[in-house]
Amino acid sequence: MSELTYAGKRFRFSVDNGVVFHNTYAADGTGLHGESVAGAMEGSSEDVRMHAAEVTPGVFLVGWTEKSGMTVTHAMNLNTHTVHAFWTYETPDGRVPELHTGTLEEM
Repeated sequence: MSELTYAGKRFRFSVDNGVVFHNTYAADGTGLHGESVAGAMEGSSEDVRMHAAEVTPGVFLVGWTEKSGMTVTHAMNLNTHTVHAFWTYETPDGRVPELHTGTLEEM
């Protein structure tokens, strides 16, 4: 795997649904500390272990599972400062998938 250029950095991730995260990536690129600072999840935070792969230079596919069972996958493009995010979570009516887009700003 080539250099994980997001590793050791902190980004503001603004999602199309109004949620804003401050995501801090571990220096080795395999951990994430995420804090929700705006929107429906404001005030929540979590540390997760991630799996990552570089798709093309500056474009990374990263994924993890949260304590709640929510699965998250980001196609993170550091060239255009955009993210396509896909997550799933359980509801009383079954598992729900959501696809979102957002922007990244290095902090």
